[in-house]
Amino acid sequence: MVSAADKQGKRMMMSSAKHFLLGVVASAMISVPAWAFETRAKAAFVLDQTTGTILMAKNADDALPPASMSKLMTLYMAFEAVRDGRLSMEEKLPVSQHAMSYGGSTMFLDTTDRVRVVDLLRGIIVLSGNDACVVIAETLSPDGTEAGFARQMTLRARQLGMTNSTFANSNGWPAPGHLMSMRDLALLANRLITDFPEFYPMFAETEFAFDGRAPRNVQNRNPLLKLGIGADGLKTGHTQEAGYGLVGSAKQAGRRVIFAVSGMESVSDRAEISEQIVNWAFRQFSERQVLRAGKRIAQADVWMGDTTKVGLVSAEDVDILLPVIGQNDVDAEVVYNGPVQAPIAKGQQIAELVIRPMDLPEIRVPLVAESDVAAGGFAVRMRTATSVLMTRFGLTAGGAT
Repeated sequence: MVSAADKQGKRMMMSSAKHFLLGVVASAMISVPAWAFETRAKAAFVLDQTTGTILMAKNADDALPPASMSKLMTLYMAFEAVRDGRLSMEEKLPVSQHAMSYGGSTMFLDTTDRVRVVDLLRGIIVLSGNDACVVIAETLSPDGTEAGFARQMTLRARQLGMTNSTFANSNGWPAPGHLMSMRDLALLANRLITDFPEFYPMFAETEFAFDGRAPRNVQNRNPLLKLGIGADGLKTGHTQEAGYGLVGSAKQAGRRVIFAVSGMESVSDRAEISEQIVNWAFRQFSERQVLRAGKRIAQADVWMGDTTKVGLVSAEDVDILLPVIGQNDVDAEVVYNGPVQAPIAKGQQIAELVIRPMDLPEIRVPLVAESDVAAGGFAVRMRTATSVLMTRFGLTAGGAT
């Protein structure tokens, strides 16, 4: 049973601990800024998928016309339908007059066609087929219309955390209120890569000749796929209102970078800027192990335990992304509310290591107890109570002050 003195003492020490223990510094060094990169894209978002580090965010949450990049949402929902058994890859779907009526980038489908799902998916990815999107949309829509599917797209996007995306159609054809942000597009690309690895290789296909009938566009417009820089997806977009855009991804030496850019003025601008982003992301940053599992980082004060401190460790190895210049200079601090009440179990999370790389978002790593700490016995409680009373009445070990 905890005595009144114990409770009062803990309240006093906790209040004090919150004031100074949250600023305990594990290590502190002078940091060097990362190499800055300015892009001509009007909006951009760059993510190191491997570490989850955001490398760039320029107007990343602005809701903008996404053009054909919004086809990625139609693909995501189609992949879900195949995975769930609501569609099969070999199933043949009819082409409506509405689907056939779309211009722009198409598969040149007409109402006499019945097209396999796998061909429609490749037609959307490689050929950017507006008509193929509508065939998928009308099949999956609850009311058989593209508009009904667009409402489902908006709802599913919200469920996936895409808060700045609203869809009016399945393919990005210019329409009031059809908008996405670059952050949302990058999030969607990440989900496509991680949720559907069995389908993702289709995004690296450089050409697709649907059935040999002319005239047919067969080339993938993604300018990065043939450059040998590890690019393997995802989707270009262009309308007069949106400008030229690209959602891209590339993998080099085990690292994957995902990016979304919009608002470029030409095809050549899109190609140049996208390649610059990939080269910058891989050449100016590298992974570094900053923590080894089980290695003590610091100690936390313990309240009413059989020892006054407990070691803090990471439960797993931690790699972070750092600029290649100045990567040995990292600010970090251990934060916790303390002293920590005993008993404490080994592996119990009781603190965080906050790492602040220069010019990159902070990283928070859970720290756990290195060992068990049992509650203290009668002698510990008496010693603590005496210490609290002495502090409360302004006494020292040597007598009155």
